[in-house]
Amino acid sequence: MAIPVALRGDFKASQLRGLARKTKDGPQARRLLAVAAIYDGATRTEAAKIGGVGLQIIRDWVMRFNARGAAGLLDGKSPGHPSKLNDEQRQAIVRMIESGPIPAIHGVVRWRLIDLSQWIYEEFRITVAKQTLSRELRAMGYRKLSARIVPSLQAAACRSGMRRLPPS
Repeated sequence: MAIPVALRGDFKASQLRGLARKTKDGPQARRLLAVAAIYDGATRTEAAKIGGVGLQIIRDWVMRFNARGAAGLLDGKSPGHPSKLNDEQRQAIVRMIESGPIPAIHGVVRWRLIDLSQWIYEEFRITVAKQTLSRELRAMGYRKLSARIVPSLQAAACRSGMRRLPPS
């Protein structure tokens, strides 16, 4: 039989119940109450019933609580997949957008997402979907321009088909 992981000594059950009352996060409150029960002397099985989970999950909660306190019992956002583009590649994309396409070389008069995606593949051998590229460009401060008549002063800025918004 395995020995349960000990709880950190700088908290008491009453403190955890107070935190559970104050939190706006329901799952965190449930986890805090389960850990508070362990501080009060309840078995891990009883704490699992309070939390509505199994023993392994209780052990995971205790480990997270010991490492980061009450904040460790919050649900964390999943990091997701890492970006396909690094900072150097993003800077190359910015330079390409800012300079605009050269029709004789690139075969287009303005950049579309599909054209930029093709350029990225040719330049870096990285396949980037239009939706992913759109998200990357939005994160860099670019917005898609709609087709419209442009005054001559803005013609050079719009040649790229994208514009950068001022920082908010």
